[in-house]
Amino acid sequence: MQNQSTSRRTFLRQSATVAATAAVVPYFLSSPKAFANQDKNDRPQIGCIGVGSMGTGDARAHAGFGDIVAVCDVDSKHADRAKNDEKIGKGKADAYEDYRKVLDRKDIDVVSVVTTDHWHVKIAIEALQAGKHVFCQKPLTLTIEENQLIRNACKKYPNQAFLVGTQQRSTRNLFLRAVNMVQKGLLGDIKTVTCGIGASPTGGPFPVEEVPENLNWDMWLGQAPKVDFRKKRSHYEFRWWYEYSGGKFTDWGAHHVDIATWAIGEDKEGQGPIEVDGTDAKHPVPFEKGYPTVDDRYNTSHDFAAKCKFASGVEMIVTSRGDNGVLFEGTKGRLFVNRGKITGKPIEENWDKDQFTDDDVIKMYKGKPAEGHKNNFYRCIREGGLTVSDVFSHVQMMNTCHLAAIASRLGRSIKWNPKSEQIVGDDEAATFLSRKQREGFEIPKV
Repeated sequence: MQNQSTSRRTFLRQSATVAATAAVVPYFLSSPKAFANQDKNDRPQIGCIGVGSMGTGDARAHAGFGDIVAVCDVDSKHADRAKNDEKIGKGKADAYEDYRKVLDRKDIDVVSVVTTDHWHVKIAIEALQAGKHVFCQKPLTLTIEENQLIRNACKKYPNQAFLVGTQQRSTRNLFLRAVNMVQKGLLGDIKTVTCGIGASPTGGPFPVEEVPENLNWDMWLGQAPKVDFRKKRSHYEFRWWYEYSGGKFTDWGAHHVDIATWAIGEDKEGQGPIEVDGTDAKHPVPFEKGYPTVDDRYNTSHDFAAKCKFASGVEMIVTSRGDNGVLFEGTKGRLFVNRGKITGKPIEENWDKDQFTDDDVIKMYKGKPAEGHKNNFYRCIREGGLTVSDVFSHVQMMNTCHLAAIASRLGRSIKWNPKSEQIVGDDEAATFLSRKQREGFEIPKV
């Protein structure tokens, strides 16, 4: 994540400039929410929920825009470290185990949610209900049902800014340039987009262990089924278990499928693939009817190439093979982009000369200037409007990520109605659209 910081004076000056020059109307207008103390010249008060490795980096970045007054983690070692970090809590922030204590505080304006994936939506919705602005790391959701729940919540609470941590949307000379070239038609009609997202690791068997004294394992599990503690199920390693995440389909898919979906214009509600073929997928453990038959090893796919067909005729391949990045192939040319480079004849010959302007970037930022990811978040808190990484476009591409995972788990092709958001003609596959939530950890429906 980018560690963007700015002084309050610079921030306010930049905000005033964009307010005078913004020319693009977002999907809907919203009004900025005053901070808890009603003095908009003051810095916002921030609560950080989840302060492990990624959460620590995000918290340090947030500290450039406001004052972190609370940190929270079900691992007390994480919470204590963040509380005493000179770039986060500075020894003054309150430390909690239960995130609800952060949301209950009326003085907190902003919450940063950097938990395991299966906790994101529950905390985010409850934060919106509590009147907070929300930054939440990707992937935002665990299931397609969660996509619908968080989208509904953001429609109900439009005055709270919400930014998803897909920071590639803030990389002007790489990903934004690629998206602009596709959207301007400079590559011709796009035929194929390949999203190289890497392979999940394999590993195990992992032994059952005693739960560390510093970890509230029951709270960590949340909505997921109660199981014995295995160290490789927790913290960073949760990504490789379908119980808590979607493996690479949602980990890196949330980045590259996002860029691909944005570029080809399939990021609005009612859009998306019409068929996803998951027959070319392998898993590191045996599966039966889409579920792993052993519980002591990583279970997300380590070798896959899911083919997603759109009504426009575009095929998107989401694969573990080849280079990490996004390859666009059109009738006039092709280009490849990742976090380190953008290449291809259209780049070498500068096809987008005079066609990638500040106005183009402002349009991509929904009327805001090009700036760092979190700069954009705090600007939207001040001014209103949608962030560059908004929930509505995010859940559209997450539908594709989840469908790729479902089709790959089942090892077959599934048909999807993007308008009704239902799997067509496959009752078994349709059961994967949601997950049973453990009693006491249900996600609010708003």
